[in-house]
Amino acid sequence: MQNRQAGGIVMTDLYRDPVNGKLSGVCAGLANFFGMEVWIVRILVISAFLLGGSFLVVLVYFAMTFMLEKTPPTYQKNIQAAREHTLKNKPWQSGLGVSELLSTLEQDFEQIEHRVKTMEAYVTSESFKVNREFKNL
Repeated sequence: MQNRQAGGIVMTDLYRDPVNGKLSGVCAGLANFFGMEVWIVRILVISAFLLGGSFLVVLVYFAMTFMLEKTPPTYQKNIQAAREHTLKNKPWQSGLGVSELLSTLEQDFEQIEHRVKTMEAYVTSESFKVNREFKNL
């Protein structure tokens, strides 16, 4: 599996999340892995089911139910910690002062700027050009 980053925490494995799931936790596990909201994954699965992929969706869902392990407690704690700070939280609900919120936002923007600089450095490098030429062959 690839490494995923959710709120500064690297998620490396795909698990079922029966605690937050409705049936067996497959959609909740996929949402955790991809850093999405659970309801969006559920809507995508139901849409795929209704739009003609019913047998395939049911088959893949049950296969993932039996193949994926349940979420370990430490993984669940990491996911919860990653979701504690989001821009969707209202400042008065998080209990932080204005200066603390601004410093948190500043740190978030610095991380984003660092990632953009890293991406720009790669795109303008010679290795990117070489890789692109190999892909075009």
